[in-house]
Amino acid sequence: MPGNSDFFPGFDRRDIQIGKVKIHLEVGGSGPPLLLLHGHPQTHVTWHKVAPRLADRFTLVVPDLRGYGDSDKPAGGAGHEAYAKRAMAADQVGVMAALGFDRFGLVGHDRGGRVAHRLALDHPHAVERIAVFDIAPTATMYARTDMAFATRYFWWFFLIQPFPLPERLIAADPEFFLRTHIEGQSKTPGSTSEAVFAEYLRCYLDPATRHAICEDYRAAATVDLRDDAADASNRIVAPLLALWGAKGTVGQLYDVRETWREKALDVRGRALDCGHTLQEERPDDVVRELLAFFA
Repeated sequence: MPGNSDFFPGFDRRDIQIGKVKIHLEVGGSGPPLLLLHGHPQTHVTWHKVAPRLADRFTLVVPDLRGYGDSDKPAGGAGHEAYAKRAMAADQVGVMAALGFDRFGLVGHDRGGRVAHRLALDHPHAVERIAVFDIAPTATMYARTDMAFATRYFWWFFLIQPFPLPERLIAADPEFFLRTHIEGQSKTPGSTSEAVFAEYLRCYLDPATRHAICEDYRAAATVDLRDDAADASNRIVAPLLALWGAKGTVGQLYDVRETWREKALDVRGRALDCGHTLQEERPDDVVRELLAFFA
């Protein structure tokens, strides 16, 4: 099994089979269960700065989403259904149930926040509270697309192009694409260490990972939008905390709290002094916010 243990000392590394998909994860700490979901282009390792401190208060479950890290990477299917946020959310409900947790706290950054949004709608009984990091709802962001958003978040429109165009173009220089992506979104130089970047790159060098990432984004622009439209009148019932980077695209282009008040009944949140990757750029602030909210 690939070695990520150095990033989560004292945690138990596991693989859990959920249906046909193996989910790789770390489990550690004690107390109420808290599920941490990463985004793109990261893996579960993105939580390495905050996990040790949160583990003093919570039992942390820190997985790789399907398609990412060392979790399985199934074929997307003709309609990209295998990477629908509904399917990715069901994986995580299955993981938590396998660990004995029917109800839990939920935190999602970036793509993980979109999985968390769907999880809270599809499985409201399972979610005690939910926190989303540096996102507005997917349907909202697509519906309000303008030149500023399309320029800054070009990959939303690049990665959804038909197979194999984005896969082959990224394959020409995956390290350049990955580094440019991370450095462009972070506004705190050095917040992603070279050791952590090397771990992200190890995964990104796998063609199956790159294809799965494209399928994730293709699903977001197709099946996920259909699911969101079908649920347009539904609201997340669990209390929701939205945190975002004041220096990032989401914070600069959207009234983030208001976008989530269109999707949830109980919303609070604020900006942090950083870019996109809050848990790497401002881990102290993130720990304080999560402890206050989930306590």
